[in-house]
Amino acid sequence: MATELKTRSVRDRYTLHGLSLPRSVLNALLKRGIHCQPAVSLEHQHLAKRYVLRGVESGGAVSDIGRACTFVAPDGNPLVWLQRIDSIAVNGRHAIFLAEALVRLEMLRVGRTCELVVTLHTLSCLPGRTRPDTQSKLIFHGHDGILPLDLWKQDQKALRGSVAPVFFSRAGETVILPKPFEGAIKGITACVCCVGCKHSHLGVAAGSSTTGGKG
Repeated sequence: MATELKTRSVRDRYTLHGLSLPRSVLNALLKRGIHCQPAVSLEHQHLAKRYVLRGVESGGAVSDIGRACTFVAPDGNPLVWLQRIDSIAVNGRHAIFLAEALVRLEMLRVGRTCELVVTLHTLSCLPGRTRPDTQSKLIFHGHDGILPLDLWKQDQKALRGSVAPVFFSRAGETVILPKPFEGAIKGITACVCCVGCKHSHLGVAAGSSTTGGKG
């Protein structure tokens, strides 16, 4: 019973807040100028008189470490961004998304080793209340995934967006990635290998049907 409660607590933490990183990793990311904002917030649109969820695609990489967070639709398709963020700084914010339901992907890469969390976030309207609750669900959590290539190197740049880490179970069996999000996982893998990242890897402009997964 205690083990079940602990497992549920860990799962809930990842669902709500994303990756739980030790202080040493956070300090290493800060020292290298990699800034990631995985929080999902509830916002009210006064003119439209509705609530939406807000997420920020952010992050990037240096050669030895990368961290990124991005968002797609619940079916795995790209989301149209509210705005793209242009900045002189690298490895920071890239785009802002607003939607009533979205899937967050967050990945940490240290060398060739990766950790990935994929979570679904939706609005839940309760009787007698105008402000909805945010419901979150864990879709996938992969530990110690291995990249087959050094995608952060310039001679491997063309392969970014087509490669994802391989994850294994404790018994050594390959863990299958959730099929609707395979493309998005390859996209965020590109982001955590994009040294000095300054652009969105998965968001699209209005009227576009393609992503910027490579970079």
